[in-house]
Amino acid sequence: MDPLLNAANSALRTLFSTPRAAQVCPTLAAQTTQLDAVESRAAASLMRVNHVGEVCAQALYTAQALTTRNPALRAHFTRACTEETDHLAWTEQRLKELNARPSLLNPLWYAGAFGLGLLAGRLGDAVSLGFVVETEVQVGAHLQSHLDKLPPGDHASRAIVAQMRDDELRHAQDAQDAGAMELPQPVKDLMRAAAKVMTTVAHHI
Repeated sequence: MDPLLNAANSALRTLFSTPRAAQVCPTLAAQTTQLDAVESRAAASLMRVNHVGEVCAQALYTAQALTTRNPALRAHFTRACTEETDHLAWTEQRLKELNARPSLLNPLWYAGAFGLGLLAGRLGDAVSLGFVVETEVQVGAHLQSHLDKLPPGDHASRAIVAQMRDDELRHAQDAQDAGAMELPQPVKDLMRAAAKVMTTVAHHI
């Protein structure tokens, strides 16, 4: 019963409350962000996509913690989920600073990611960890692309995205070290296609 209550609490907290970061939001020392209206809209669209990614991360890790029977692995997923809460808080705060809103479809994104996490967990711990590795590697590449797309003067968003990228790649390595299996290439391609749909829609809605 406790895991189910924790899963329900995670969903409510992610979707309907203001997340609190345990770590201070990254900044670039002595760099002041000054954006015009066009740059602000461009940055907001990218940070909305990144916020959606963190909503999905909460769902994935919560579902995987729920399905594993390994206490150590459950702690691993729970710890990663907690660390991702920092990213959720940072991106949400940045959206507010840009006078922008999160995706209107966040409940849908959460539900879909939670379902994928349940499926991965049901297939066994090695597959579940493999799913984490591939997800985080793809997210790391996605965040790197955002560093190339953000307005050059948006130092505030750049600091956040750079830290998120480093953390996601560390999560991938942690999962690899914990015993992840290599996913088949068709599965990786399907994950990449699904992520493309999500990021494209979230960019606007």
